[in-house]
Amino acid sequence: MDNKTIIERLHTGGYSCVISNGDDVRTFTKRGVADIYELLQNDRPFLEGASVADKVVGKGAAALMITGGVKYIYTDVISEAAMALLRKHQIEVAYGKLVPFIENRDKSGSCPLESICLATDSLPELYKLIEGFVEKMKSNKQQ
Repeated sequence: MDNKTIIERLHTGGYSCVISNGDDVRTFTKRGVADIYELLQNDRPFLEGASVADKVVGKGAAALMITGGVKYIYTDVISEAAMALLRKHQIEVAYGKLVPFIENRDKSGSCPLESICLATDSLPELYKLIEGFVEKMKSNKQQ
């Protein structure tokens, strides 16, 4: 499926993310980096060479997509930190709006994961930071 089509599906289907790799197209609805993180954990080959259309891409999501081998990303909103990391790794990016940072859910400041990820540009270190964040979020939901 071509990039234009996955972008249309993102906007018309009510999804948070649409990923295409060859004839395999998958849609996702979770918030934040959860879907990309789960794909890296459970189906990493699907990300290799994939095209992604996502509503919002912060530095954490960008790091996961780079780690997974994504080749193209479209996003409605992207942070400056995410854009810098993607450019550093020569990932093709198209976007609607470039913002200084991704806002948290109540719009009172920076997204917590975006803030955590500002500490480094090392993909292995970013992955460890994201992994810790995701595990903490999972344990908070279980309580």
